[in-house]
Amino acid sequence: MLDFMLGLIGLLMMVICVLIGVAFLTLLERKVLGYIQIRKGPNKVGYLGLIQPFSDAIKLFCKEQSYPSMSNYMMYMYSPVVNLFLSLLVWLVFPMGCELISFGLALLFILCVISMGVYCIMLAGWSSNSNYSLLGSLRAVAQTISYEVSLALILLSYVFLVGGYSLDLFCVYQTGIWFIYMSIPLCLCWFSSSLAETNRTPFDFAEGESELVSGFNVEYSSGGFALIFMAEYASILFMSMMLVLVYLGGDMFSLMFFVKLVLVSFVFLWVRGTLPRFRYDKLMYLAWKSYLPISLNYLMFFVGLVLMLS
Repeated sequence: MLDFMLGLIGLLMMVICVLIGVAFLTLLERKVLGYIQIRKGPNKVGYLGLIQPFSDAIKLFCKEQSYPSMSNYMMYMYSPVVNLFLSLLVWLVFPMGCELISFGLALLFILCVISMGVYCIMLAGWSSNSNYSLLGSLRAVAQTISYEVSLALILLSYVFLVGGYSLDLFCVYQTGIWFIYMSIPLCLCWFSSSLAETNRTPFDFAEGESELVSGFNVEYSSGGFALIFMAEYASILFMSMMLVLVYLGGDMFSLMFFVKLVLVSFVFLWVRGTLPRFRYDKLMYLAWKSYLPISLNYLMFFVGLVLMLS
């Protein structure tokens, strides 16, 4: 019983820490975009605008929740909640030092959970009963199918290399050399696939403001919009954590791990301030004609390397 209570408290603390991280990531993004566009970011609420994310959250959750009269009400209301739940659920795989929860098949769990996320977007777009939101959700589903194949193959390459699905193995095998030195092209493929996974510029086709008026979340306001927003930023933090864990040493018990995580998250924001939106067919071309062959070749290379060494 004591172990169960300790595990519950540990998981609760982790969820709270992720949500606080999400709050300050939104503030960091607004500051970074402000300086990229030669203006000040939020700087009025609190010292240097530090309380801005919390005031925004209070404002959004206190506003009246409107919903389209023709919508499929239950799915419309539950989609953002499930979306945020999945974004927080995937953090269970984070290898905590006190072994409150330990995943032997962490990489499989990650692939399952991030694949489920597309259903939330699809149902959110469909249940709103709006043409724009439906088109946005369909585009999100199509792009998800495109790059998640190569995303899974990239992870599979490292499963063969380290000989297991546990994230702890990445810490053990990177004590001598980081994996990024062995496979820079795979790291770049992983990073750009992460951008597409989290619906970020230049792959934010599901929310193209010019043609879809914000896409699948166009009918959401106040609390529902806030939940979708939080889910997206929790995913950005998680994909940053995965990149650091798989490619940049992965020693999550050191301060440098979290410094690297912040730097990778900063690159997500930097890309948003720098690059224009990609053309939709070009993402499909990139995913199927470039990333898939690269990941398949690396998979065969790592399998051959493991067989040769064994």
